[in-house]
Amino acid sequence: MLKSKLKEALICFKAGRVTAPFPLGPEPNPPGDWFRGKIEVDVEKCIGCGGCANVCPARLIEITDSEHTRILEYFLNRCTYCGRCAEVCPENAITMTREYQLATNDNQDLYIRNELYMGTCGRCGRCFKPKSALDKMMVTGFRQKGQA
Repeated sequence: MLKSKLKEALICFKAGRVTAPFPLGPEPNPPGDWFRGKIEVDVEKCIGCGGCANVCPARLIEITDSEHTRILEYFLNRCTYCGRCAEVCPENAITMTREYQLATNDNQDLYIRNELYMGTCGRCGRCFKPKSALDKMMVTGFRQKGQA
C-alpha cells in the first residue's frame, strides 16, 4: 500500500504546476471563438422584436411597452451565458464578449436599459421600429396643442 502511494506521489510531482496564478497574475481568456462571456447590446441595431426575451432560460430580459415606446431591460446578474439571445437576434444586436470577470459591488454595472421608439402600423396596429429619425418625428404628440 505504501508503495502505491509513493508511486502516485511521484506521478503528481512530475506533472509540475497545473494551476493558473490567477489572484497574483492576469487570467488569460480561453482560446477559440466558442467562448461566451458577458452580453453586449448594440442599441442602434436592435429592432425590439423580443426574440431574445422569448428564448432566455434565465428570464433576464424584461420587455415593457408604453404608447410608443418599448423598453428592454437586461438584468445581467441572472445571466447563465448560454448565448441563446445572441443566436436568435435577427439583426445581430446582441453579441457575446470575452469579458467574464464581472464581480462588482454595484448592481447597476450589470444592468442594461434599451429604450426604443416604436411606430404603429395604421392598418393592423402592430408596433415596428421606424427606419429613420424623420419617421420618428411624424408622431402625434410632438407638437404642442394649438400649434398648426
